[in-house]
Amino acid sequence: MSKPRVAIFDFADCEGCELQIANLEEEILDLITIVDVVSFREVMKEHSDDYDIAIIEGSIMRPMDEERLRFIRSRAKILVALGACATIGGVNTLRNQWTPDEVKKEVYGSAKLNETLFDVGPAKAINEVVPVDYYIHGCPIDLDEFKAVVTSLALGKKPEIPTYPVCVECTKNENVCLYELGKFCLGPITRAGCKAICPTHNSPCDGCRGILKKPETECVKDLVARYDLTYEELAQRCTVFNSGKEACK
Repeated sequence: MSKPRVAIFDFADCEGCELQIANLEEEILDLITIVDVVSFREVMKEHSDDYDIAIIEGSIMRPMDEERLRFIRSRAKILVALGACATIGGVNTLRNQWTPDEVKKEVYGSAKLNETLFDVGPAKAINEVVPVDYYIHGCPIDLDEFKAVVTSLALGKKPEIPTYPVCVECTKNENVCLYELGKFCLGPITRAGCKAICPTHNSPCDGCRGILKKPETECVKDLVARYDLTYEELAQRCTVFNSGKEACK
């Protein structure tokens, strides 16, 4: 049985999630025993449009990006969104509160711009343009989760992504709740899977793994009520990575 062919692409992003993959170093050797990486601009010069699995980092800004993404989708049997920019739009969506012309004027002033390269619209997550099969969340991604997802796909299995809040992982880590320390944290409504890395290091969760699909549970309401807050107040403050998402309105 041949190994699945994997291609990794990027759009509007800092490429930090791809750098995380490169940071696997010798552990990459374990992954390439089960998959064949045929394109990965961050670390190799070879490229092929013949792949089974496409892993996409970055949000979509321009019509030319949408066209390229649709081509990648047409070639891939499985498409995976990688990191916050691809999965939920990420920090790039902060610009959506202004028009593209206002953004260009603020950044470039009166400079003459290439109309094709700078034909930008609102920042979009990958699934706002093409269907996405699986998601690897975070900013940056968690390497253990990345390895688990790739391994599952290589074995023909469905990857298991947490659907519970970060608070569960905080409890497992025996952390003191940051609300008890007078800090505001989005852990109660943010998807887990990061091992609660930020709260564990005394930094509040900013929601980079996306807001839970059904966060309005009684347990969440009871939790935030302990600190004289409401779910709505949490949702209003989840704009760093989730700007414009319905769950945040």
